[in-house]
Amino acid sequence: MTSWRDTTSAEAQEQLDGLLGVALGFAQQQLAKQGEFFPYAAVIDAGGEARMVAARPPGDDENPASADVIATLVAGLRDQRGQLAASAVVADVTIPSGDAIRVELEHAEGQALTTLLPYTKPATGEGVDFGEIQAQAGERQVWTD
Repeated sequence: MTSWRDTTSAEAQEQLDGLLGVALGFAQQQLAKQGEFFPYAAVIDAGGEARMVAARPPGDDENPASADVIATLVAGLRDQRGQLAASAVVADVTIPSGDAIRVELEHAEGQALTTLLPYTKPATGEGVDFGEIQAQAGERQVWTD
């Protein structure tokens, strides 16, 4: 079976792996401290530096819908794609088995992956238990024609 790694440069693999670590790490930290998080993005710029990106949809809504935040993030990443090597859009989602951190990774070379990290909050209200990460082919949103 062919893996995305079979058709991806070593540099792109390293950037996507590193970006996933940054993206998941912040989400896990926010879940442990706050119990939730707003969608956000992480990027690797053309110089190889990783940074976090936040966005706020237009309007005065103090609690915008996650879908609106994600759309604003993606639009901003599209506008910046000439200066980026890779992007990750991160959201707290509900899946059939419960809750998960979804990370939509994309690289300028053309790779797109969606990962899910299921989690549960124990009844004690302390900490977060994480399951096994799942990955599958994703849909390009930033580097589209």
